[in-house]
Amino acid sequence: MAVATQVSGSIGTSVATAAAREATASAPVAAAWMSPVLVAAGVYNIAWGGLAILAPDWCFRAVGMEPANYPELWQCIGMIVGVYGVGYIIAAFDPLRHWPITLVGLLGKILGPIGFAQALATGRLPLAFGWNILTNDLIWWLPFAAILLAARRAAAGRQG
Repeated sequence: MAVATQVSGSIGTSVATAAAREATASAPVAAAWMSPVLVAAGVYNIAWGGLAILAPDWCFRAVGMEPANYPELWQCIGMIVGVYGVGYIIAAFDPLRHWPITLVGLLGKILGPIGFAQALATGRLPLAFGWNILTNDLIWWLPFAAILLAARRAAAGRQG
């Protein structure tokens, strides 16, 4: 009886090990550049958000604007940007699995420039304020979109 249990246990372990290897081998792997890009986005967002919280006037003064009447609102934006950064770092651990974080980030990075364009057109913000849009949003469009496309392809490969 003990021999049968050992053999059964060995076979079960071997089958489970083989199944785990097969699942790992067939699991899509993110491109090597994806995690460092998400970490960089995370660190950037945390730094930018922290600066907006600790020195809410810096961004306005840097482009020759009067500081905001309500710095607390700018500090709140800094908090949101910093929290996105934490999300990007989490997504960096498995970019294809954590694609919803990247999607939410890309949506914000698309909507931010739309809001800036409206403020620019109405004269509420100067063109110089666009440096924020360039570094906070536009430079991340292509890598975030590429991560989302890879995640979509990986999901389609698992289904097909």
